[in-house]
Amino acid sequence: MSQLDTSIDALPEILRAQTRERVEQYLAKAGGDCSVAVRAQLPRVFAMSDFVVRSCLLEPQLLPELDRAGLLQNPDSPDGSRARLRVALEGVGDADALMRVLRRFRRREMLRIAWRDLSGEAVLEETIVDLSRLAEVCIDEALALHYRWLVERYGTPRDAKGRAQHMVVLGMGKLGGEELNFSSDIDLIFAYPSAGETDGARPRANEEFFTSLGRKLIAALDAATPDGQAFRVDMRLRPYGTSGPLAMSFGAMETYYQSQGREWERYALIKARVVAGDRDAGAELLEILRPFVYRRYLDYGALESLREMKAMISREVRRRGMEDNIKLGRGGIREIEFIGQVFQLIRGGRDASLRQRRIVPVLRYLAGSDLLPDYGAYELIEAYEFLRRAENRLQAMDDRQVHELPEGSLQRARLALAMGFDSWERFAEVLERWRRKVHEHFEQVFALPRTERDEQADDSHLADVWSAELDEGDALAILREAGFDDAEGIYQRLMQFMAGANVRALSASGRGRLDRLMPLLIRAAAVSERPDAALRRVVDVIDAIVRRTVYLSLLAEHPMALSQLVQLCAASPWIARFLARHPLLLDELLDPRSLYVPLSRRQLEQDLRGRLKDVDVLDLEQQMEILRQFKQASYLRVAAADISGAMPLMVVSDYLTDVAEVVVSTVLALAYRQMAERYGKPQVQTESDTASPGFAVIAYGKLGGIELGYGSDLDLVFLYDPGEGSTDGERSVDTHV
Repeated sequence: MSQLDTSIDALPEILRAQTRERVEQYLAKAGGDCSVAVRAQLPRVFAMSDFVVRSCLLEPQLLPELDRAGLLQNPDSPDGSRARLRVALEGVGDADALMRVLRRFRRREMLRIAWRDLSGEAVLEETIVDLSRLAEVCIDEALALHYRWLVERYGTPRDAKGRAQHMVVLGMGKLGGEELNFSSDIDLIFAYPSAGETDGARPRANEEFFTSLGRKLIAALDAATPDGQAFRVDMRLRPYGTSGPLAMSFGAMETYYQSQGREWERYALIKARVVAGDRDAGAELLEILRPFVYRRYLDYGALESLREMKAMISREVRRRGMEDNIKLGRGGIREIEFIGQVFQLIRGGRDASLRQRRIVPVLRYLAGSDLLPDYGAYELIEAYEFLRRAENRLQAMDDRQVHELPEGSLQRARLALAMGFDSWERFAEVLERWRRKVHEHFEQVFALPRTERDEQADDSHLADVWSAELDEGDALAILREAGFDDAEGIYQRLMQFMAGANVRALSASGRGRLDRLMPLLIRAAAVSERPDAALRRVVDVIDAIVRRTVYLSLLAEHPMALSQLVQLCAASPWIARFLARHPLLLDELLDPRSLYVPLSRRQLEQDLRGRLKDVDVLDLEQQMEILRQFKQASYLRVAAADISGAMPLMVVSDYLTDVAEVVVSTVLALAYRQMAERYGKPQVQTESDTASPGFAVIAYGKLGGIELGYGSDLDLVFLYDPGEGSTDGERSVDTHV
């Protein structure tokens, strides 16, 4: 028996006859050009993919050519596909020729990628990066040609200062994240730096030029020709969707996102990446858009928004009977992505390490930073890799964008074989296990808080009090029964708050968040040790922060944070006022284990270093903001431990002094670096050489005596070594200066 027969007989019985016929048909066309290695893999790969079979029968020499070039046995180099496309494009002079080359090039490259994936030569990481890189080089090279042809016709587009303008193409979704599927659409957004016009004999406004360029690029990739399509292009993620301009200036785009950007657009822009055109201008655009995507505060409103988005997807899945959809269905790929991305949207503004486009590194970081349990994060990573392999191999069967599991026995046998299982039943069992685990983790992150869900019925009467749907007598009776002694005063404070300007100014969504929070807050105050004082003080805090509705979401989503807020406000009016002035500190309430344990001097230094590590040395504004947040969070921990009796009064001043000294020493180091960056380092002359003069900060008063209080000033004196000299930088100044 030949090796070919042995390979075919190793396949599931349902696949053998068809595979034998296809292999023999191909070998008859390809002649003796196939190597021994390719012949050995041929039956297995042909059994799994109609696309591979069609491509090989259409151009029998493609596979031997790839084999001889070593592209089937070895991973591609980062610039390999771009170099091959440029060779193929040599001499191309019009749009029709460009389309032919792109489609044939895609078929050749997709055959290479599919072969390495299905034969087991490539891991998932290589496959999705290769697919993304293929799309990127096709977009970029097609854009460059069409730009050149349009410039020859209309001249170079320029801004008001005469600078040449180029298109920026943002890749969104899986293309942006370098996670493209085998048969994905590519989601794009077109932009250009600024208004102006071309400098040719027939000038055109920049908007007209770049809109025309965008249309030509889409046609080059998306148009159906006798050679097929290169890539399906989806432009619906651009500002205003299908009704918006095809290409927008940076300024117009910034205005749109600032004034009209929606939550789902923040989610979409997480993965945005420059895939073609002017890379430097594209980096500038992404920096402009970053504040829209990543808020400087902890944005717990994102949790509510993504929960609503997932609920909408789930309704659509049920309506269309798509429960077997491994992307959108229960426990599917989208749930894993949502888990990572909700942490990115909530915390990415303050933690630069979360500003990554790819989901697996995000999950690893969440595990390493204790935002997700290690076992949970790594289960999600394993599940993601399993589901993505299944998705890719499902699409590689016929080069179709499909996410539903097959129903026919032949296709099921193919998918099971591609995933390394000897039967569909065994594959389906493992798949279901992974989907169940994913959904369990998703529920833990996204489910409504237990306190809210379980006590909603019990708090319905408190919700009626807050909504003012009861007459005053009934409302007072409910408040007294809940545990408030001064029910009349509490009721009047609630009604005053509700009628206040801050609440009246809320949007509909903001008012919805407040209405969800207030019954929980009233209940939490009612069961505290001092219900009346607690509720009055907490309402004062909420009144101060109510228009920043992300904080309402934080408290409604985290019953533990709400409980700690009530407890601290009940114990201390100073803490209530402190939190009202510094609402960023509400995040500190999430973990009572750390809230009541102030950090040691060494831990304070490590914490502040970690907060500052990603900040540019010359970004004074951001450094000052981080220093303020650090000081406020540290003071809150000390105050919480103080009022709870966890530390004696004498130790409180020690901790406050540690905080002050860490801030002062850090500021000194930052100021020295900034001065040295600008003027060079100071040098003074000694008897035999030059040396750096010393500089000391001397503390007086309460800081000097280690008796610092919460409201103490710092009495400081600065001393430095005398001596003649100057700094050693290009802009040298006298050392005394």
